[in-house]
Amino acid sequence: MYRNLGNSASKIADKKFGQNFLKDSSILVKIIEAIPKDNLPIVEIGPGLGDLTRQLLKVGQVRAYEVDKRLCEYLKQEFYEPLNSGDLELNCKDILEHSGSLHEKRYSLVANLPYYIATKIVLNALRDSNCKRVLVMVQKEVATKFVATVGDKNFGSLSILSQSIADVKLLFDVPKEAFEPQPKVTSAILYIEKSHSLKDNEFELFLKIATKQPRKTLYKNLSSQYEKKLLSKIFETLDIKSNLRAHELELSKYHLLYKELKKDRLDEQRKNNTRVESTKK
Repeated sequence: MYRNLGNSASKIADKKFGQNFLKDSSILVKIIEAIPKDNLPIVEIGPGLGDLTRQLLKVGQVRAYEVDKRLCEYLKQEFYEPLNSGDLELNCKDILEHSGSLHEKRYSLVANLPYYIATKIVLNALRDSNCKRVLVMVQKEVATKFVATVGDKNFGSLSILSQSIADVKLLFDVPKEAFEPQPKVTSAILYIEKSHSLKDNEFELFLKIATKQPRKTLYKNLSSQYEKKLLSKIFETLDIKSNLRAHELELSKYHLLYKELKKDRLDEQRKNNTRVESTKK
């Protein structure tokens, strides 16, 4: 039977981490049902009291990361057997201080993520070549930024980055009442199935510039870092209207635009290198 641990959660957990514990067993069932049955090991961030962890262990091996020392001690006792057998590995550490991949094998990230680190964790997973998929509970406002499509005002850097390398879906909403204590916002289950990983840091920086001020035009945003003459030329070549806002340009055009700007920068570097070599002679 599912345990309602709302009261004990408030006693065990360190309040400074602001965790909200899921108390609705039907949500856990739906999360487990959404995991593809391919036997990949699972990484869980912020297992809390272990209610999701307990269900994940029925699917496969789990590696969990928990920053709250009080909860770590609780989990060590609660999951003594799977920890002893090796089915569960518990890392008591701050995930934001972890460097490198979260697992040495291909893995699935499945977690109820703390709101304040959710976006950063998902982006790190997109960059992690060992991460095959992401199935996480996040603030709905965050989830919509990943799944937004062109024309939607939420369509921006997160949408473009994730949809450039993966199939991205918002599976279902999770109401406030499903948690203890209740958060002030609605949550959602975000699913990302990757085809490859993010590798170009420059593309991420380009998108931050392009989408920095949504109310301004894409041309205006980019002109803060690129020459207007060059932008005008590339916009004309790619048939991009200068009055378009960032959320109105389709994903494929973003890649073409970045490619042209990068090509010009590399050409300029080659010219500069040639000049330097000439002066040496």
